[in-house]
Amino acid sequence: MSKSPSPELVVRMQRLAAYIEAHADEPLPLARLAGEAHLSPHHLQRTFTAVVGVSPRQFQAAKRLEQFKARLRGGDAVLTATYEAGYGSTSRVYEQVTGGLGMTPSAYRAGGAGESIVYAVRATGFGMLLMAATERGVCQVEFGDDGDVLVARLHDHFPHAVVEPAGESARDPLDAWMDALAAHVDDRAPCPSLPLDVRGTAFQIKVWRFLMSVKPGRVVSYGEIADAIGHPDAVRAVGTACGANKLAVLIPCHRALRADGSLGGYRWGLERKRVLLEQERGGRT
Repeated sequence: MSKSPSPELVVRMQRLAAYIEAHADEPLPLARLAGEAHLSPHHLQRTFTAVVGVSPRQFQAAKRLEQFKARLRGGDAVLTATYEAGYGSTSRVYEQVTGGLGMTPSAYRAGGAGESIVYAVRATGFGMLLMAATERGVCQVEFGDDGDVLVARLHDHFPHAVVEPAGESARDPLDAWMDALAAHVDDRAPCPSLPLDVRGTAFQIKVWRFLMSVKPGRVVSYGEIADAIGHPDAVRAVGTACGANKLAVLIPCHRALRADGSLGGYRWGLERKRVLLEQERGGRT
């Protein structure tokens, strides 16, 4: 069994993470980072991954993507954003970041211009439920008290995309998908298996994939998730990844609890989390 990093090493890795973020647009070979941390490259790689949840290279890639997205949102041209964020060429940026953006860089810069998104809203026993999808699959499922607010958030996120209700587009399997999810939430129907357009960091996607393997009626602690995905010291990062999930129920982050069995957090309210768990313990599939 591997030994957990000491508190001093944890602090050192946190400082190194801040250093990587500040220099994300620069080449950061492992040897340079090892020198900053006063560790051997092998020890650094292992310790950073244990503390942060991803390797230094993956962490830098995520921070570089964040900077690239911020520049696009700020109005920079794709070429300018490409080089300012440290990507060597536009071909490399299209290869590396399109998956993280969920669309091409030019479409993201334009607030989703050229992207087609359909949505549906239903009243459920958990409040209003919105589901939205791109051509790749479901990209957003949210609970709320006001359907108009949920739709407004979708428009705010993609101000220049073609966003329209399901049924007004030639591509509207979403309406049937929404019916299936609403039936699961309210009527004890099986949870539908739907195509997903999942957007997140490498670490977040590891967490979400594991959550999707947790069967209804079962729960896991954040620590158990961290162990299962090979990052036992990244418990806090697991909780953050659960909170970043934007696909309610389909990625069942409600099944993640604190080590003491308490509910922890839930993006859509602890009462909804509590009721979801009670229903699943009662035999919902």
